[in-house]
Amino acid sequence: MLSNAIGLLGVVLVLVAYFLLQTSRLSFDDRSYLALNALGSSLILVSLFVDFNLPSLVIESAWVLISLAGLVKSYRR
Repeated sequence: MLSNAIGLLGVVLVLVAYFLLQTSRLSFDDRSYLALNALGSSLILVSLFVDFNLPSLVIESAWVLISLAGLVKSYRR
């Protein structure tokens, strides 16, 4: 199913971002880290519109908003 593939791609992006953070290849305020999180969570949200799950919708929405806020902050600097 296409929605599962999109959601899994989102999961991979979020996990890659977290791995790069934990291995000190990215910093928590790097635009790449923030963008990977925002994109990954957005793709997970796309999959949730097909297979709805309220708790996942809440956490992924928050993750997108927090990541976008970080990106806005980084561009204002």
